[in-house]
Amino acid sequence: MHDGIVLEQVALKLGTTGFDFDCRIKTGAITAIAGPSGAGKSTLLNLIAGFERPQSGRILIAGTEQTVSHPSQRPVSVVFQDHNLFAHLDIFTNVALGISPSMRLSSTDRDSIETALSRVGLAGFGRRMPGSLSGGEKQRAAFARALVRNKPVLLLDEPFASLDADLRLQMSDLLLKLHRETSNTVVMITHDREEIARVADRVVRVEAGRVSSNEATTDYLTRFAASVSPPSGSM
Repeated sequence: MHDGIVLEQVALKLGTTGFDFDCRIKTGAITAIAGPSGAGKSTLLNLIAGFERPQSGRILIAGTEQTVSHPSQRPVSVVFQDHNLFAHLDIFTNVALGISPSMRLSSTDRDSIETALSRVGLAGFGRRMPGSLSGGEKQRAAFARALVRNKPVLLLDEPFASLDADLRLQMSDLLLKLHRETSNTVVMITHDREEIARVADRVVRVEAGRVSSNEATTDYLTRFAASVSPPSGSM
């Protein structure tokens, strides 16, 4: 039985644009979702998260059908490009919302939040406000919130796109570190081939609303390099 993420003939139409996804995402791996702008990468991620519902087909996560489940009922956490922090709440509270939207926290919950902040390099930042943090620190806080949710699947929608090159490298390293600790299934949209080479085990390429390939990162990068290489003997 496949216990990763399975989309079986999942069809959806948004406006005049149709999407038809059929793919399997390996459990315990970091899978990059690649492809041109407008191809349907975010729609694929939103279907897994439950923010969009298919008009036909099935979605299974860890062996359980989740086709019509509410996002809150799915075994997933999501980190967005804009980090989704509430500006009027301190970092501790922003992270705590991942455990309890009502903020009913046990002492164990509070310890988990402090531990998560420490794991992402934000020990002592709990009472800071988001406006006082750098872009990289805000994304670290978003990672901490995902950690306390303790879900087996982590979805990332171009989480590092707005960061400079050095910060992107730091956040990629943090993602790899956390993945080694949790062995969760990570699905990440990215346009950056260097980022794909650095962190991804596999690549699902989306084109025109469909999955055009699903392969190991080394195979994907080799095939991509061959497709852009000039013909032999050309100047």
